[in-house]
Amino acid sequence: MVEQAQFSKALLHPRHWGLWFGIGLGRLVSMLPLPWQMGLGKLIGRLIMKYSKSRVRTAKRNLELCFPDASSEERHDLLVRNFEETGKAIFDTICGWWWSDERVQRHMTIKGQEHVQSTLDNGQGVILFAVHCLPLEMGARIFGQFNPGVGVYRPHNNPVMEYLQVKGRLRSNKALIPKKDMRQMVRSLRAPDVIWYTADQDFGRSSAVFIPFFAVPDAATITGGTTLAKLGKAKVLPFFVERNAGDKGYNIEIGAPLENFPGENETVDAIRGNQIIEELISRNKAQYMWLHRRFKTRPNEDDPSVY
Repeated sequence: MVEQAQFSKALLHPRHWGLWFGIGLGRLVSMLPLPWQMGLGKLIGRLIMKYSKSRVRTAKRNLELCFPDASSEERHDLLVRNFEETGKAIFDTICGWWWSDERVQRHMTIKGQEHVQSTLDNGQGVILFAVHCLPLEMGARIFGQFNPGVGVYRPHNNPVMEYLQVKGRLRSNKALIPKKDMRQMVRSLRAPDVIWYTADQDFGRSSAVFIPFFAVPDAATITGGTTLAKLGKAKVLPFFVERNAGDKGYNIEIGAPLENFPGENETVDAIRGNQIIEELISRNKAQYMWLHRRFKTRPNEDDPSVY
């Protein structure tokens, strides 16, 4: 468990100067009004779409696989908006890491926090069942305004970025747990405490079942949610965050604890989880991370890639 960002002189090595310069610019931009930042992010997203062709192909293919009944024009419009929202997500992260609590509070609305508190008051841990919405970084910061939790994260390969993401995320979290440390997640839930959990990305064949996800009949889906809920004696609560209309702030909604979860078996739970994920994504499709190769793992190792 990581409870403090560790700074060292090695982070100031000349090879990191370019990154620090970019970080300084981002810090300055974070002082601008939020709609201005989002306008700049929209332009950056357009540039990403123009020059990152591999990402465009991935996102386009995901939309084709998930929404085959939509027209090509509808999918193209969603693709463009998704890249614009991806550019805006850069500033969601910058603001989430550096805004003061007071400024965060001026740009947020939140519903359903009573479900979290009542679950904790009942002596049970809370698993916030989230999806990779593009403003998720800000969502965690906002949630921490009233109930700091424990973040599950992937340590960054770059030491400067690792320092910054730990420092930034600990502004609203009690601690961070590497995503492979299931034992520590269980301990946190039994405390009881709150952790975030996502099951909407392709983590490979291990501990996965192949079940429907939108129109894809056999998406590799992890079943860790069942294990966490059982071992942690915790409740699972759907968690959703989005930028509001006009890009003037953020909305969070936390659902009531799922009934009868865990259910009959891991596969049944995973199917139910994917149905919840689909419902959350459908609230704002353009603000979902379609750039991920969600369907790269196939049911059989010799099956051809869908990409």
